[in-house]
Amino acid sequence: MAETSTVARPYAKAAFEFAHAQGQLKAWSEMLTLAARVVADDDMQSRVLGNPRLSGDDKADVIVGVGGEAFGEEATNFLRILGQKNRLAALPAIAEQFELLKAQQEKRMDVTIVSAYPLDATQQETLASALAKRLNREISITTQVDSALLGGVILRAGDTVIDGSVRGRLARLRDSLSV
Repeated sequence: MAETSTVARPYAKAAFEFAHAQGQLKAWSEMLTLAARVVADDDMQSRVLGNPRLSGDDKADVIVGVGGEAFGEEATNFLRILGQKNRLAALPAIAEQFELLKAQQEKRMDVTIVSAYPLDATQQETLASALAKRLNREISITTQVDSALLGGVILRAGDTVIDGSVRGRLARLRDSLSV
């Protein structure tokens, strides 16, 4: 079977294009997030999605029933299409890719900063402004501490990773000396 992200990509793109055209990005984001949480539930996985006696439409109706009024007519139709194509299990990946498309449209990016020591607010702001200039996006920062880095930071912004840690520099030095 194809990888979940590959399966999810066209559905996320279709949902995004529809939501963007309707001016409902926020509503669709909330709906897909809710649907993804419903589908990710272990009980839902075993009793509904894993039940061979239920048709795709029946499975979609259960998800819509759990979500209640949070799903409008278009969202219900979207879930039914996923059910008919046996793609309801891909909803968490669809929601994740939808959020990436939404962030790209809104020119914002989530950045994770891993440092050897906790960063104060000034350091975080300095890094955020430098990244905002370089990436031409609004930056939202999440910080983590990893004492194994010894010093410096590792920045993860989407597919971009900038390793400015002492551990990373030592590894690059080791690699260049062993050639």
